[in-house]
Amino acid sequence: IVELVVPATEYVPSYLAALEQGWAFDAFFTGGAANALDLARNSPELLVETLLSKAVGTVALPNGDPVPRLPSTMRWMWDGEFAGSINVRWQLGSTHLPAYVLGHIGYGVVDARQGRGYATSALSQMLPIAWDSGLPCVELTTVFDNVASQRVIINNGGVFVEEFIAPPEQGSHQMLRWRIDGPGN
Repeated sequence: IVELVVPATEYVPSYLAALEQGWAFDAFFTGGAANALDLARNSPELLVETLLSKAVGTVALPNGDPVPRLPSTMRWMWDGEFAGSINVRWQLGSTHLPAYVLGHIGYGVVDARQGRGYATSALSQMLPIAWDSGLPCVELTTVFDNVASQRVIINNGGVFVEEFIAPPEQGSHQMLRWRIDGPGN
């Protein structure tokens, strides 16, 4: 069973091992994969501070364009070792997201731990955090052929909303949008 933990320096050595094996899911939050690796090796405290930062400011899209940073909550998946991460992000006072944010929740599981139900469990554990942040529902997206992620969403009560093409700054991939309603919605 996987648990969600708040990123902390005690977990950084295991996180560093995942980075050294190619983990890059959190790169958006740390200024790129190389920067995440540098921070994990040389400044674990700053890495954790960066990942947990609620500060306003900007982050860079994959194409390098700076965009406003949204409020978010990040958790690491932990099974005795770093197993992945999940985050929920929102726009204050609204359920809508800017075009450059494809969904309220994003998650990734390290390759060696995929297929164990970790993403399904992590999403189940993250939904109450989304509800506590004031979101009445969350939208999640998957690339068209990511059947495993689609199952994760469906297993957590997700319903299909639409097929769409991601904006160019997000890769112009064929995508699917899903929705999970909060309690009482």
